[in-house]
Amino acid sequence: MAAPVATQRRRALWGACAALLATGASAFATPPREVPPPAYQLAAQRADVPAAVLYAVALQESGTRLRGRLMPWPWTLNVAGKPYRYATRAEACAGLRQALKRTSATRIDAGLGQVNLGYHAQRYAQPCELLDPYRNLAIAAEILREQHTPGEDWLLAIGRYHRPAGGAPAARYRRSVHRHLTRVLGPGAPVTTLQATTP
Repeated sequence: MAAPVATQRRRALWGACAALLATGASAFATPPREVPPPAYQLAAQRADVPAAVLYAVALQESGTRLRGRLMPWPWTLNVAGKPYRYATRAEACAGLRQALKRTSATRIDAGLGQVNLGYHAQRYAQPCELLDPYRNLAIAAEILREQHTPGEDWLLAIGRYHRPAGGAPAARYRRSVHRHLTRVLGPGAPVTTLQATTP
């Protein structure tokens, strides 16, 4: 009598597993959302900007592949359209000082959010401050906040972060950052309704 009861239990367990797999298949097909690291959450909260927006902008601006994964890199420079990535903050600072000797500050971007040295000179005392990840994120979040109009889609602010005048360059940038937002928020997430409290 014990064998049939064990067999019935096994069949019920297999049936439950099959039902769970059938109904939960879509959960495995959809990758989980990616939570922005704490530094992004903190800077975003202080500026009243969605953390996902700040993180997606950093992925676009300074993202590089590390161990097969796209990650923002804090010691990134863009000098006259050419990206440079350094292993340490000290190396990046030396590279930034050299770049400033031969290139206009308006053609140099630095750090996680690729803050432009010329257009945002009022936001820092020394250029190498922009290579401090926390300071850079705070500035990038401030810029995003300034570019956002209450009640407006955050994607518009993202476009103006790149090009305040708007136009085709801002639209291209929005599309690129939108792909990163989709990765961070997960497919199907309503990007246009992001709130500043989004983690």
